[in-house]
Parts: sequence; C-alpha cells; structure tokens
Amino acid sequence: MAEYNFKDIEKKWQAYWENNQTFLAKVNPDKPKFYSLDMFPYPSGAGLHVGHPLGYIASDIVSRFKKLKGFNVLHPMGYDSFGLPAEQYAIQTGQHPAITTEQNIKRYTEQLKNIGFAFDWSKEVRTSNPDYYKWTQWIFMQLFNSYYDQDADKALSIDSLISRFEKEGNSNVKAVCDDETPKFTAEKWNAFSEKEKQEMLLKYRLTFLAETTVNWCAALGTVLSNDEVKDGFSERGGHPVERKKMMQWSMRITAYADRLLKGLDKLDWSEPIKEMQRNWIGKSIGAEVIFQVKDSEETIKVFTTRVDTIYGVTYLALAPESDLAAALITEDQREKAEAYIEVAKNRSERERMSDVKTISGAFTGSYAINPFNGEEIQIWVADYVLAGYGTGAVMAVPAHDERDYNFAKHFDLEIRQVIDGSMEEGSFPGKGGLIINSGFISNLYMKDAMNKAIEFLEEKGIGKGKIQYRMRDAIFTRQRYWGEPLPVYFKDGLPYLIAEKDLPLVLPEVDKYLPTEDGEPPLARAKDWNYKTAEGQFPLERSTMPGWAGSSWYFFRYTDPKNETTFADKAKTDYWGAVDLYIGGSEHATGHLLYSRFWTKFLYDLGVVSIDEPFQKMINQGMIQGRSNFVYRVKGTNQFVSKGLKDQYDTFEMHVDVNIVYNDQLNLDKFKAWRPDLADAEFILEDGKYICGAEVEKMSKSKYNVVNPDDIIERYGADTLRLYEMFLGPLEQFKPWNTNGIDGVFKFLRKLWNLYHTNSGEFQVSDAEPSKEEYKALHKAIKKMEEDMANFSFNTSVSSFMICVNELTALKSNKRKILEPLALLVSPYAPHIAEELWSLLGHETSITEATFPAFDESYLKESAFEYPVMINGKMRAKLNLDLSLSKDEIQEAALADETVQKWLEGKAPKKIIIVPGKIVNLVI
Repeated sequence: MAEYNFKDIEKKWQAYWENNQTFLAKVNPDKPKFYSLDMFPYPSGAGLHVGHPLGYIASDIVSRFKKLKGFNVLHPMGYDSFGLPAEQYAIQTGQHPAITTEQNIKRYTEQLKNIGFAFDWSKEVRTSNPDYYKWTQWIFMQLFNSYYDQDADKALSIDSLISRFEKEGNSNVKAVCDDETPKFTAEKWNAFSEKEKQEMLLKYRLTFLAETTVNWCAALGTVLSNDEVKDGFSERGGHPVERKKMMQWSMRITAYADRLLKGLDKLDWSEPIKEMQRNWIGKSIGAEVIFQVKDSEETIKVFTTRVDTIYGVTYLALAPESDLAAALITEDQREKAEAYIEVAKNRSERERMSDVKTISGAFTGSYAINPFNGEEIQIWVADYVLAGYGTGAVMAVPAHDERDYNFAKHFDLEIRQVIDGSMEEGSFPGKGGLIINSGFISNLYMKDAMNKAIEFLEEKGIGKGKIQYRMRDAIFTRQRYWGEPLPVYFKDGLPYLIAEKDLPLVLPEVDKYLPTEDGEPPLARAKDWNYKTAEGQFPLERSTMPGWAGSSWYFFRYTDPKNETTFADKAKTDYWGAVDLYIGGSEHATGHLLYSRFWTKFLYDLGVVSIDEPFQKMINQGMIQGRSNFVYRVKGTNQFVSKGLKDQYDTFEMHVDVNIVYNDQLNLDKFKAWRPDLADAEFILEDGKYICGAEVEKMSKSKYNVVNPDDIIERYGADTLRLYEMFLGPLEQFKPWNTNGIDGVFKFLRKLWNLYHTNSGEFQVSDAEPSKEEYKALHKAIKKMEEDMANFSFNTSVSSFMICVNELTALKSNKRKILEPLALLVSPYAPHIAEELWSLLGHETSITEATFPAFDESYLKESAFEYPVMINGKMRAKLNLDLSLSKDEIQEAALADETVQKWLEGKAPKKIIIVPGKIVNLVI
C-alpha cells in the first residue's frame, strides 16, 4: 500500500502557505467579498485543547470553500490580549503581563498554524499593542465628544450641543442625558463657569464619569461585571465581592437601546441568541410615578408598566443599595433594617433575580402617600428590587404580581384586588381585564385605564408616560493595570481629554501590579503619571478600560491593521463591510455582541464606517466535552481494581489521565510513571487487562480529561483532527470527545490517498473516461457538499466523503476526471492531503487557486429501473427495464417474462396498470 506520510505533507504545505502568503486578502472590486471571522481568543498559558478549534475549523472550511467558489476571502486571526489572568500571574510572580501574554500568544499561534488554518496572518491584531489600543483610545475620545440627539436619532458632536446651549439653553434640546438634568437658559449657560459647563456636559456625553454601584472585589483589586460574580464571590479565585458606590466611567449604551432592538430583525442569528439580547435590553412601556414620603421633602420615583393597578398598591419596596432606603429608616427600625441592608446589598443581582424562594425584607418605618387616593403606604427594603432596573423602587400590587404577593403573604401585608378575576390561588396577573376598586379608572379596561392614569399623572405633574429599558449604561473602567489607559486627565476634579497627537497613551512602568496601600488602582504607583499642558501638569486617569473595549471594534481593524493615520481606511471597511460569518461561543450572547453592535452604530453615526451592524450571520458552536476515565483504588491501599471487579472490593473512584488510556484500557506502565505515589501500584485485572470507567464531563485539567491537539496531530495529523472534529456531530450541539473514535477518520484519509496510488506506492492516475457509476459517486458527493455548506452541516459532508471514497474504491477508480474534483471537494476539510494530491496531479499552483467542481444533475439520473411486478396484489417478480420505455413496451416486457408467465398460468390479465418508473400491476 502507498504510504500516507502526513507529518511531512503537513509541514510542507504549511510552509508553502506561509512563504507564498496564500491567504493574503486584498481589496479586489472585481470579486465578491466574503468576510469570515472567529471570536478572537484570549491567549491563556494552558494553550489550546481539542475543544477550542471547533469553531475555527468550521469557519476555515467555509473560507476555503468560498475561495474555491470565486470569492475574495478575508479570514483573519488575532488576540484579545488584555485580561485579568495575565495580571494575576504578574501579581504572583512580579513578571510583567506583557511577557506572559507574548509567551502565550507564541504558543497559541504555533498551535493554530499546526492545524493548517487559512488565516491571513498579516492582518493579526493584539488588543494590548499600543498601535492597536491607540485607536481604542481614539474611539473613547469620540464618544466623550459626542451626545445622542433624539430628534436626529443619532450621535452628534458635543460642539453642536454647546452651540445650541449658547443660543437657546437646553429647554428645547431632546437628548439622552442623566435623570434630573436641570433646565437652563442661554443666558444662564453663558454665565456658567468653566467647571459648571463641564459638569453639565458630563450629563450628556456618551461616555461620562459618575458615581455608580459596582461589584468591588478587594482581593482582585478591581470592579467586576455581574457575569463575573456568583453568589457574592468572584468567579475567578472565589474572592468575596461587595456592592459599593464608586466613581466610574460609563458608556451611554442605553441611548442606542431602541436601535439595538430593531437591528436584530435584519440579522441572520439564531432566535435564542436574539431573544437573549431582547431580554437583556428589556424594553418596557409604562409610566413614572412620583410618591411623596410622608412628613418629608423626599419623593420616591417608581417606574411601572401597570399604572392602571395603582389603587392596588399596599406598600413600596426599595432596593437595598438605594441611598434613600438608608435615609428613610426610623430610629425604632434602625438596627434591624440596617443589618438587613448590609447583607442584602452584597448579594449579586443575578443571585437575587434567580432566588425566588427566599423572601426577605425590612420595614424602614417610613410611609409614602399614594398620589391617586392619598393613602399612607409602608416603605420597605427588599432584595427582589434591583437598583439597576427602573428607579430601584417598586410600587407593590400583591394581588396582581407573584413576587409582591409572596412578599405580602410572608410579612402579612394587605392584598387588595383591583382587576376583575379569580384570585383563589395566589395573585391574579390580569394581563387584560376590567379595573375595579380604583376610583376614577374603575370599570375601564387595562389600556384605557392606563391612558387615563397617565393623563392624570402628567396633568398633576406627579409623573409621566415613559419607555424604560432593563439594560443599564455600561461601566467602562477596571481598577487594574493590564488594560488600555484612558486618555483622560483631571483639572479641578473634572475630566479632560489629552490631545489626539499624544495618542497612544502607553501603560507606564510600575513597581507592583497591585492596588496601592490606600486602595488606589495600580497606575497610581507609576512615577509622573501626569499630563503636561500649557497650564501645567495634571493627574491622568488611574483606572484602565474594561476587557470588552478592544473586542468591540477589532473586526474593523482587521481590514487595515497597519494604518497609522486612522483606525481603518474607509475604502477598505466599505469593501469588506459586515462580517458574513461570525462563529463563537454563546457565552458572549449579550455582553460582547451588544457592545460591538453599540460601537458599530456609533462609528456609523460618525460617518467613519458604512455599516451599522457588524455581524450579519452568526453561529454559536457547541462545546466539545471531555470523556473522563476512572480507576478504582482499594481503600487504604495502593491497589487498583479493574472496573468489572470493583464491586467485589471497598474502593473509591479516581480520575486518571485520559492520555494513558486507550479504548478504556489503562496503560499500566504509564500509570505508574504518571505520579510518584503510584510507582509501586498493584493491579487486579480482568482477562489480563485493566478496564477503566468512563463518563462525559466538561473538559478541564482537574478531571485529567484535557486532550491536547498537538498530541492528536503528532499521532494522526492535522487533517484527521479537522475531519474528526466536524464528524463528531452538528456544529451547534454539545458533543463528547472520544479519541478512540478517531481511527476511522484516519483510515478514511489513507483510503483516499490510496485511490491515487498503486499497491506498490506509485502515484498513478488514468486519463481514461470514467464510467457512469464513477461519475455518479462523485456528483452525489458534490451535490451533498453544496447543500451542506448552505446549511453549515459539516458533519454530514464528512460522511458523504467517506461514502464516495468507498464507492470509488469498490469501482477501482483512478480516473483523473474523478480524482481531480475529489481532491477539490475534500480540500476545505483536509487541506494538506488535498494540496499534496493536487500537486501530484501536475498542478504547480495551490489547490486554493482552483475552482470548485460544478454539479451535473444528469449523472444522478437513472437510465434503468427495477420494476416490482404485482399480481393480484402480491409482488411476484422484478424487472430491470430502461426508463425510456413506453407503457406498451413495459407491458410487452412484463408479459414476456418467464416468472410472470408462470404466475399467470396461461391466463390473460383482466386488468393491467402501469406507472412508468414506479410499478407494474396485473389482475387475473
């Protein structure tokens, strides 16, 4: 048999692609473009395991296929290289995060190149490189210098807003701004001091500084997002997290909430991902109601979607983080209420939303006045109320809301029905229905009652109709070192931008990567971390940008990564446009995707790009799970029992390294060498073997089930790895990795190789005309691949290749007209072997420069058909007849057949029914 030397073949073609810049992407208006993108990775020290390349392989297959179909393909790769892990390592070791990051990137790049991806490495970006984050800082500056004009429904320059203020004040300005922004005239604006003007502009800027309730992790020395906190502890490291107020930079993403919602309708994303985005944005149409606090100047604003139920309010509930909650506690309730607030405010919002069974709260001792009926109602603190949604206050209507009902039942508060309907078991939501017991809105249906109630609010000046979003403005700072410095300095306590000519503002050297002793961010350790102006030196911002900053626009930089004068040339971003295929994990369904869409819409408003949605088609790949193996240790000994015998002994289960197990059989020598304490291990075998237990779990180091792609490539080759990952199952599904199953794919590649070679190993392809059967086998596979690529069904294409090769092997096919297109067909999946075969076929250029074979339907059309012949309803014979025969000719052939004649017994049929291409039916 011919030897398939995958190691030499793969090294050869990887070197060829790199030396010839095979995948270099340039603007070419004469070709249709295809922009294929993977969510770029954070380069961790552990490198890739076999689960990581799944999405990359899929996008690579599509990219190579599109190139064969005549598209100009951009398929770049880079690294999201700022991040907390490198900084934590720096804190532990004192090594600069840049060194760790560089080492990790080198490792990742080596692994990715070994898998044979068609990446244009000349487009590589790294978010931690100053030549990249210069433009992240530039985008921040544009956001700072912009506001959102609601009349124009887009971001406009802050200078145009200042011009309006100078001429007419802000009374007629419809813009997204802070709540409680005061009204002022042009005269008043012009009389403001510089400081007063800057303070007012911060209420409008798209990125602004404000006191915000955050998740503060003292051990990590940084603010964490809600997704990074679980049950009051950081997901990384398990450190305590407390909710506290801090001055933070924020992005006014809420200004784009409606556009972010509407934009989803034109995207080719899965419905679950779209729904997650819609829920995160959380558009609610309702009303804002002002409740006066009894015997106080204080008021409580409440947002409600059901103002029609206001006569059913029996208490108000405030979020534990609310300053007002603490201020309204009376002396007789102080000890109990303050103790409750201290505990409740440090529970994460995620935990409080999901934990519906735990009911807790504390009465403040204060009362509010219902503005509709003048009733006094108690004011409580309750952790089911979130500071981050609405106003952080809820008007509780226990009769018609489940959480309010459970709270009222628990604390024995009044439950008053105001919607007609049955309330026999718990609350009655009443999504429609007649309003009762509600003064002047009684006997109206929901919509009419709401409209009339809003009219009353606005007429009396005690509220207004309002659209509210669940989404909050995005916090844009982290109190850490390894991130983009913010291009901001402070004068008189107010933020100003550094000059654009001074970009990038590069990270300074520090003696340690920890916060200072008095809790300042690590940048406070830098010497002379100040900005020089004509007026003097001023302190620079000491926090850095969050992890999502650089990943919110990297897809634009890929189009023009070396540009020093702009973030990307508009002619190039116009040509490449939106990403045509984006593949990545569903864990980024909200954060990254929302921020990227927000920044794209903002850059579109600025006119620097021509698209307002970055990712047209998106697929979330499923996870490749690990397949763990177990050994069974006899308690108190160093003796291990094979799985089938373990019930005869008192054992406990131990994970074992899957890389020393093959087909669930343990390699005993490697097991003894695995750990020092196992060197003298003894084994109780079954049939001379040690059989391990197995279970599908998440792939992780702690379970010893991580499989390194380097090991698979060393043993089987990159093409086998690529094919096998696709063969495991549909891309979107979770599926277990099992190295035991890879042999079948490897054998397929050897079988493919052998089609082109003689038994003695000589390359031999015939120029003879193929048979109809050979053409049929090939064109079935071409048709299937075309269909599968349209549906991103990669696993079924691999099956069709296997069927095709089996059929061609059985036919002993070695015809050029068959094997040349077959190499093209396989090349997106197994590019190295395909390149080698293409070269052996006499081609001097890469297979990627060829054209995908055209499907010809005629080869699948059958010329003959095996007719079942039914006699009195039972099949008695089969006739293989040409499909071109007429009904009369079919009848003549049937009646002449010996088997049919035997069953007819010399009788003439009473009735003959013939359906060409289907059946012959005789009745006697």
